[in-house]
Amino acid sequence: MHELDLIRQEALLQWEGTPVVVPDHLLEVVARWTRLVRESPQVDQRSGVSARFAVAAAETIAASAVRRAAVTGEQAVARVCDLPAIVASSRGKVEFESAEEGRELEVLDHLLRKATADTFRATLAGLDLSGLQGRFDEGAVLETGDLVPAAQVLADLGTVPGLAQLLQRLGVEEESPGLAAAALEFAMEGLHLNRRLSKDSVGHRTVYGR
Repeated sequence: MHELDLIRQEALLQWEGTPVVVPDHLLEVVARWTRLVRESPQVDQRSGVSARFAVAAAETIAASAVRRAAVTGEQAVARVCDLPAIVASSRGKVEFESAEEGRELEVLDHLLRKATADTFRATLAGLDLSGLQGRFDEGAVLETGDLVPAAQVLADLGTVPGLAQLLQRLGVEEESPGLAAAALEFAMEGLHLNRRLSKDSVGHRTVYGR
């Protein structure tokens, strides 16, 4: 995917010497989202979408991860909880058709959810997620968010059968709490978008449940 290569090449994924890990599945979400925005009939095609639109979105995600790392002291690893930040930050970078006035954020958010669902299907199709699903079927409730430490996400979920296969499918070669939490959060979001988990978001907090 050309957009994905551009993001990897151009995005500044470190701040003040602090390296940031933005997993490939999140960069793919950004690339798909950019393409959807670019092709959307709600967007003014005469103005178009800048080539740096995706790059700026990736840098916004990375900045959110750095902010969390500064609070928690953990490795800076981007997660699904960092994605909402790109909707608000991208509003001024896209010109919409006049009929969409007042709905700009709604349109961008809808397209982001579609990009996430498409990426979930493309990367995790056929993978057995029953171990993760089973934790919620048993009554587990998980709170996450852009300031929730990865260690807390993992501790609250407990042992998840099939985690190694999930990480392998997402191309994670060296497991870390941050990367494990990022993979699990992506899988949970995918299950939610496929109506297999509920999700409630209030402010900076998101709660997944059955």
